Amino acid sequence: MVDRLPDRPSEEHPILAGLLALVAVGLAVGLVIGGVVIVGTKLMGLGEDSGDSASSGRASLYLPTPVKTQPADEPQVTLGSGASGSPEESASPNEPGASESAKPKITLAVSTSEVGSMEPFELTGVYPKGEGAILTVQRFEDGAWVDFPATGSVSGEQFQIPVQSSRVGKTRFRVVDSDSGLKSDQVTVTVAG
Repeated sequence: MVDRLPDRPSEEHPILAGLLALVAVGLAVGLVIGGVVIVGTKLMGLGEDSGDSASSGRASLYLPTPVKTQPADEPQVTLGSGASGSPEESASPNEPGASESAKPKITLAVSTSEVGSMEPFELTGVYPKGEGAILTVQRFEDGAWVDFPATGSVSGEQFQIPVQSSRVGKTRFRVVDSDSGLKSDQVTVTVAG
């Protein structure tokens, strides 16, 4: 009879022996790579506090105490001297009894007062409480306001509409809220031929 020794698992279970050897090699390689990474970071000085920083263990971000501010009575945009109101829209919202919150106002400005024919310019402005409104540009022609082929929308209570005109001379423009019919003040642009 052949005597078998019970302490030789490799002959009886070769797959188990292979798996144990694979795990042992993996652990050895992992330990070696981990050691190399630790030594490398120490040599490079990574992960260390520099002596220059004022790290004392407490937070370094300073946040001031919040203070309640007063709401502004007027739009926070300063317009150029080219903006002028028409007589029909000249009622001031600051008069006694008038309330800005009850009647919003579209304030209009122009990027330049003189342009060449078909040279682009921009109508910009502020429309409090007009978020998302569609504004139609109008031009004053032959004694009446006529829709001009340019529109824009209000975002963040502000708008910016690119315009080009071939009509030579001084031309007045304004914008109108397509839904409410509210009109802005007017601006004048001189178009050179």
